[in-house]
Amino acid sequence: MNVAEIFASLQGEGLLAGTPSTFVRASGCNLRCVWCDTPYTSWEPEGRSLTVGEILDRVRSMPPRHAVVTGGEPLLFPEAVELCRLLRREGWHVTVETAGTVLSERVGLPGSELIADLMSISPKLASSGPPAETPGGWAGRHEAARRRDDVLRRLMAAGAYQLKFVIDSPADLAESLAWLADLGLGTGGVAADRVCLMPQGRSAEELARTAAWLEPECSRLGVHFAPRHHVAWFGHVRGT
Repeated sequence: MNVAEIFASLQGEGLLAGTPSTFVRASGCNLRCVWCDTPYTSWEPEGRSLTVGEILDRVRSMPPRHAVVTGGEPLLFPEAVELCRLLRREGWHVTVETAGTVLSERVGLPGSELIADLMSISPKLASSGPPAETPGGWAGRHEAARRRDDVLRRLMAAGAYQLKFVIDSPADLAESLAWLADLGLGTGGVAADRVCLMPQGRSAEELARTAAWLEPECSRLGVHFAPRHHVAWFGHVRGT
């Protein structure tokens, strides 16, 4: 499994924000979000290949009992599924952070062993796409891959989940609400208390501008406003 970094910090996003956690960040992604805050796992992937045993040893050496397997897109790697299951068997609370576009055939099937205590799914809205002139055909490739409702539904059925949408504009909010309606928000398919709307931004100032209008909208809609706490706590730096 190609790994960019392993580090202990505080979870900065979503329902478990503030929880001390060890992060295993896989390097490699099938998407190319224009605002990606970890380009060293997508646009210019770095890292080295580690065995599941080597990763486990690193996680065991760190104090937190919560582990977050993230990326990039960790579910591109079959080894990530094995890693998550072994961590859970050894007593870690495991969060998997995924865009919800790829899925191992072993995940979410009836009777299959869970890989996560929390499946943190961040569907990518249309505004996430790179410019049309991006080399490698990434604009078309990203658009074709970014929405897989069949994958989302299977991941949501595989245990506890959160849906975490990155919002940069009122148009993003409208698209996220339409997508949630398609998935069954309010009709039994998606629970409102599992929806997190997160402002896009890589600085406290950028986040504050979006939060000013997004937080009241979340209150009105009855969903979670999800600040990117780690940016406020540490700044936009690696290893946090």
